[in-house]
Amino acid sequence: MQTQSLSIGIVDDHTLFRSGLANLLSEFEEINVVFQATNGLDMQKHLKSHPQVQVILMDINMPLMDGYAATQYVKKDYPKVNVLALSMFEDEKAIIGMLKAGAGGYMLKESTPHDLVIAIKAVVEKGFFINDMVSGRLLFSLKQTEPKPLITEKEHTFLQHCSTEMTYKEIADLMNISPRTVDNYRESLFAKLNIKTRTGLVVYGIKHDLIKI
Repeated sequence: MQTQSLSIGIVDDHTLFRSGLANLLSEFEEINVVFQATNGLDMQKHLKSHPQVQVILMDINMPLMDGYAATQYVKKDYPKVNVLALSMFEDEKAIIGMLKAGAGGYMLKESTPHDLVIAIKAVVEKGFFINDMVSGRLLFSLKQTEPKPLITEKEHTFLQHCSTEMTYKEIADLMNISPRTVDNYRESLFAKLNIKTRTGLVVYGIKHDLIKI
């Protein structure tokens, strides 16, 4: 029985990487690369011709329209299209930024084609892909219908600030509290939500509409 192919688009401003990735993925019979774009603006043109594309592999740093803005555009105008971020760096700010924009996962460009295909399939089937950079246990728990842990108003404010580029000390200054109190908020949320990283807190906040994007 022939496997139904998954249609994907690749958005990256580096021609050699983009075409090389397309060639590698074309070796998998379950993958069909329907378009390649150089940036977010170029992607918009291709989406008009291929609105049924299932996954877009999205670079982050691109001219004219970067991955953050391009992902927001996709999720607003083509909400059924999944976005999988691709980056050269394991950067916490970039991970948070792409998740806030609507990406369903984050992969490093050094990943193997096989691992990338696994990620593509996961994003199509579940709407998200989990790995070491995006907590698997956290995202699985977000799919459950268990009652949400009680978060205080101050913890909610702290959670909102966590999605910015501010340091914990800057958050403390903004909230007019001591750095020790901020540490207490952070550790309290870690314990309540069974989360170990700031990225994890932001993912939780986004998934539960606790963070205003």
